[in-house]
Amino acid sequence: MKILYTSIILMTMVTITFLMTMMISKKSKMSREKNSPFECGFSSMSSARKPFSTHFFLIAMLFLVFDIEISIMLPMFSIKMSNMMEWFISSLMITTILILGLMHEWKNGMLEWSK
Repeated sequence: MKILYTSIILMTMVTITFLMTMMISKKSKMSREKNSPFECGFSSMSSARKPFSTHFFLIAMLFLVFDIEISIMLPMFSIKMSNMMEWFISSLMITTILILGLMHEWKNGMLEWSK
């Protein structure tokens, strides 16, 4: 019975703490700009039909590809596949494909930022 009373008191204290925290941290000044969502560095107050920079998009995709490469290769480095030659060939193949793609983008001028 004592455990029940203790748990009820503890839950009540936690609830009161959450409510007090919510009241203290509440925004005091509301404005249209503060209440609007903020995404990708674009101002929500400007036109939604503003053209999007394709160079920014390509650089973001390049970052994502190399980020995925890291997430594929790190587990390979940490668990070290049972066959060392298989591990080496897999790592080399992933890296080679990515470097060839990067060289192709560089050769075609996709990485040059033009104004």
